[in-house]
Amino acid sequence: MTRELGRLTAVVVGVSGTGSIVAEQAARLGFGRVIMVDFDRVEARNLNRILNATTRDAEMRVLKVEMFAAAIRSHRAGDVPVPVAASVATREAVLAASAADILFCCVDTLEARHIADLISVAFLIPFIDVGVVIPVRKAGAGMAIADVCGRIDYVQPGGSSLQDRAVYSPESLRAEYLRRAAPEAHRQELEAGYIKGLIEEAPAVITLNMRAAAAAMNEFIARAYPFRLDANALYARTQFSLAACEEEYVAEANFPRSASQAFARGAAEPLLGLPMLKLPSPARSA
Repeated sequence: MTRELGRLTAVVVGVSGTGSIVAEQAARLGFGRVIMVDFDRVEARNLNRILNATTRDAEMRVLKVEMFAAAIRSHRAGDVPVPVAASVATREAVLAASAADILFCCVDTLEARHIADLISVAFLIPFIDVGVVIPVRKAGAGMAIADVCGRIDYVQPGGSSLQDRAVYSPESLRAEYLRRAAPEAHRQELEAGYIKGLIEEAPAVITLNMRAAAAAMNEFIARAYPFRLDANALYARTQFSLAACEEEYVAEANFPRSASQAFARGAAEPLLGLPMLKLPSPARSA
């Protein structure tokens, strides 16, 4: 297993609360290369959940991927870490991710999940998406925790996508864009009932992040080195509730599957079929 993992490349999209734990596991399990995609920098508020991050990293505003690459180099020889300081919705990140054998999606935005979906389909790369959430409810004059939940989806090219599984939709993508680009318009449409409120994911609780990250990596291991008593096809989605102490599983056959125009298109232009990722036009000389 160690020898085989040494020939594989993992890409981790999002190297924060959950992604840093997945990247740590990938590096210590022995993946030959660990590509890390994240445009953000370490801040003091990150120190309670990002592995290997230090107060000096926060003071210096070090890029998360550079910080983590240095941490991997401290215990792995060779060119194992590949830091990509860019959004996954860029040509640089998409092309870097296309070289992976397995993709771990550890983000808290729907747009990034949509891009991961397309990368998986276009370059025929299976991926594992991780989501955690702590919903709250009103309790008297204050708030109380309603549940502590995690979700792990294993998505394979040609199978059901995250969109098929209702993780996101065109409507929720638009709502997320509005909230980021035009917050006042988003507020007005939310109050008018045109769009639904978005669930905030990736809470700053490292115990929950570790639980979900371990489940994500074990899902990969179960696929690469089958050890379950039942067929892996029964575990396309795993959901757990720490409040109820329960785990539920959904089989691949229970999800709808839609055709994608991006299937097996590889690096054809525009990348992923998205105009925003098209090859820049060469500058014209005067």
